[in-house]
Amino acid sequence: MEIGFIGLGNMGAAMAANLVGAGHHVTVYNRSADKVSALVERGAAPAASVAEACRGDIVVSMLADDAAVEAVALSDGGICSALAPGAVHVSCSTVSVALTDRLTAIHAEAGQRFVSAPVFGRPEAAAAAKLFVVAAGDPAAVEDAAPVFEAVGQRTFVVSDEPRAACLIKLSGNFLIASVIEALSEAMALVAKAGVGKQDYLDILTSTLFDAPVYRTYGGLMARGQFEPAGFAATLGLKDVRLALAAGEQFNVPLPIASLVRDRFLTLLAHGGGELDWSALSTIADLESGGHPPR
Repeated sequence: MEIGFIGLGNMGAAMAANLVGAGHHVTVYNRSADKVSALVERGAAPAASVAEACRGDIVVSMLADDAAVEAVALSDGGICSALAPGAVHVSCSTVSVALTDRLTAIHAEAGQRFVSAPVFGRPEAAAAAKLFVVAAGDPAAVEDAAPVFEAVGQRTFVVSDEPRAACLIKLSGNFLIASVIEALSEAMALVAKAGVGKQDYLDILTSTLFDAPVYRTYGGLMARGQFEPAGFAATLGLKDVRLALAAGEQFNVPLPIASLVRDRFLTLLAHGGGELDWSALSTIADLESGGHPPR
């Protein structure tokens, strides 16, 4: 399959590599040329512009935020102007419901097809092709994009004909992860202040009532104080909680815990922890219980 891939960050580079490994002809575009070169060495073709990456039947975008997606999709020579009628834009980015609705409408007006397909999983899962894909859009377009999902993930959940549904599921999921991180941070700070080792505490939790990947993964990072390199930066965590709050406002759904978690992220950023992994929220609970500020 002829696939364009735009955005070679921590997640995108691994996803594009897995598409190449699955035997697809992949044309890659990224603002940083060194990341393109690394994929070319693995068999991808380089694109000098976004438009060059949009010559196939499918183009995948994996970008950090609304502004990056807008710049790539809606600018002159961007995806929406370059993609052929009938071709599919698969957006794996975690973006706002408003932008998802806007892209859905613009692609439809151009005779193109749009699939929202955000993913759950950290960079190590992306490298191992073990992501979970949440896909929504026109059923025929989702089916046409299935080879992409099969190459990058271990399971695909097709949730709706409306792309916004996948966007909402991803935002709500990231809000839940952030809430778990905050709650676990507070609990760990409490037991640690009384002299209980964080790893010992985590072993008890994950061997009894909380045997789940989110507790094992993020609890382990907290117990070890392993916040660099960031698998998912705190700035992105703040962005996603803000987007969840915006969706709550759009649909008249109060999200009081999300408001609290947003403020915790702001505190972390105020202490210089924006580029740390979002599990570094635990350093704020530690600080407030008498520990040291984020490093």
